[in-house]
Amino acid sequence: MQKELKGRPITKKIYRQLKSRIELHKLKPKLVVIIIGKDPAAEYYVKMLEKKGKKIGLIVDTLKFEKDISQEKLLLHIKELNNKTDVNGIMIQKPLPNQINESQIISMINYKKDVDAMHPLNIGNMVLDQEGFIPCTPAAVLEMLKFYNIETQGRNIIIIGRSDIVGKPLANLFLRKNETGNATVTICHSRTKNLVSHTKKADILITAIGKPQFVKKEMIKKNSIVIDVGVNQIEDKEKGKIYVGDVDYDDCYHKSLFITPVPGGVGSVTTSLLLKNVVDACEK
Repeated sequence: MQKELKGRPITKKIYRQLKSRIELHKLKPKLVVIIIGKDPAAEYYVKMLEKKGKKIGLIVDTLKFEKDISQEKLLLHIKELNNKTDVNGIMIQKPLPNQINESQIISMINYKKDVDAMHPLNIGNMVLDQEGFIPCTPAAVLEMLKFYNIETQGRNIIIIGRSDIVGKPLANLFLRKNETGNATVTICHSRTKNLVSHTKKADILITAIGKPQFVKKEMIKKNSIVIDVGVNQIEDKEKGKIYVGDVDYDDCYHKSLFITPVPGGVGSVTTSLLLKNVVDACEK
């Protein structure tokens, strides 16, 4: 098997399956994305969602609001979307302005349309190993491990980052009693002492901290598996603005057994699983 764990073979498989399901069952899945203010990265991502959706027969509509929209007005729009039978998924694109209470907004989304899987009911179902949506980035990590036949049972998994969207849910998923679980999990973060002493014990190291090229070869164990969730924009002297992960890819490449690239790794799989959640919601 190749050393580099690429996302493309996985996304091709997922999109092919989604297209077949949509055509076979004559589905009309629809995702509505809410964008507040103007953020080039957010707008680029949504355009990419629209493009991917169109290829498989999934509608992606975008609702754009000014940066000064009130919490009350946004809640009214969400209530309207909750009541629309032709809308299967609702997604709030970040970043959000300061006046918006993110927790309250997410809690107002119908959990059956919460394809980002951040509603308290979906998080609770995930922790209890009940049926429901799983946050897309953690799900993408599991999908990659499963696709490349990487065993997690009994392995020492270290996660750098304790965010609600990656670190915490991922830790819970690795504790499940299934084919991508049964691992021993440690979460490290900004207050962890002697970080390297933890990362060097990892059979599988997962980074999600938003620090470009933070992880160096001195921090990993020989023949470990390195999964890089981070996406960071930096200025390169020759190439200009480029995207890199939390891992110094070139530095860690030869010491690792398997490693994910950025871009072209976890991120692309995350997008495909978001659209899969929309199709799942439509079928149900």
